[in-house]
Amino acid sequence: MGLMDKLRGELIDIVEWLDDSRDTIVWRFPRYQNEIKMGAKLVVRESQTAVFVNEGKIADVFPPGTYTLETRNLPILSTLKGWKYGFNSPFKAEVYFVNTRQFTDMKWGTQNPVILRDAEFGVVRVRAFGAFAARVVDPAQLLRELVGTDPQFRTEEVQEYLRQLIVGRLGGALATAGVPLLDLAAHQDAIGRRLAAV
Repeated sequence: MGLMDKLRGELIDIVEWLDDSRDTIVWRFPRYQNEIKMGAKLVVRESQTAVFVNEGKIADVFPPGTYTLETRNLPILSTLKGWKYGFNSPFKAEVYFVNTRQFTDMKWGTQNPVILRDAEFGVVRVRAFGAFAARVVDPAQLLRELVGTDPQFRTEEVQEYLRQLIVGRLGGALATAGVPLLDLAAHQDAIGRRLAAV
């Protein structure tokens, strides 16, 4: 890291994210040694939420808007006070941007047939496939339970988990739907809603 980068790190931050991908769910703002300074401006755009982690704990979740962040890192002074830590501030702060738009066209399918009992045909083996969409509704919980401290969390990292969740619930949803095998295609929306509610 050069001298200019270090000096730039002492100035007030503007913390923002312009997403240029179609598959990034969570992105951590890259701040040198996670030292976001007192008074930093946080810009959260539509279809984003920002999760502010201060000294290792989730401090706040910000909807779209512009905010001023409160940390214990004062420009220049916190670096000077951090002499006993090798001139690094012991007060760490991070901002995770969470994309709240819908992620569409994720595929799912059964690897093995689901065995069902049908009144007309008896025991049958059914295979199913389709597409689904997902979006984040609780950014703090997502960080705690799936993302952790990952600097960039993409759809591919959660897609297999969601696919297995759907396939795992499919047999129960089909069995309790009470729909004859020949009528499954006509009732796929109702079965999909039943799957989503489980």
